[in-house]
Amino acid sequence: MNARTLTMSLAVSLALAGFATTASAQQYTKAQYAADTKQAATRYAEDKKLCAEESNSSARMQCQRDAKAEYDKALAGAKADLKNATGKPMACNDCGRVIAVNVVEKKGEGSAVGVIAGGVAGALLGNQVGGGSGKKLATIAGAAGGAYAGNKVEEHVKSSKAWHVKVQYDNGTQGEFTFDKDPGFANGDLVKSANGTIVRK
Repeated sequence: MNARTLTMSLAVSLALAGFATTASAQQYTKAQYAADTKQAATRYAEDKKLCAEESNSSARMQCQRDAKAEYDKALAGAKADLKNATGKPMACNDCGRVIAVNVVEKKGEGSAVGVIAGGVAGALLGNQVGGGSGKKLATIAGAAGGAYAGNKVEEHVKSSKAWHVKVQYDNGTQGEFTFDKDPGFANGDLVKSANGTIVRK
């Protein structure tokens, strides 16, 4: 290998080293890829000019083969850097997948209103039964039964449903979210945490 070929090889090697340094120093982008391929093409054109100055045809042919090999290597390196950069997206700690959706019945709470209303209704019904002391006992029993029934009716009226959605995050952790209305999530849905809840990705 003569001095010119050696100079060419060193120049290409330095260019390749520059590509590697750039790729490792920052995230490799399509713009960087375009710049690197353009630089490799420029270097290849300069090397071919050097090859034309070789003293004989066999030396020129070998020089051109060497220049093409270095150019191909530079392109392959740039393509590999771009593929690695685009194939490894940044991790999203707030992203995950729905792994369970459970609907539960939330029991309502009875209040004094239900007890009183039920008791009054029960007492009125009990008062319709029998006479004398039996009538009094029926009234008391009707009031007690009515109060219990009124309380249960109110609990049923105030009952509601809740949707518990369990999420497996990409970082390995899990989370659970509760909704008063059907959020429309199903197992396998891709979601992301936002403002204390989850939304579809």
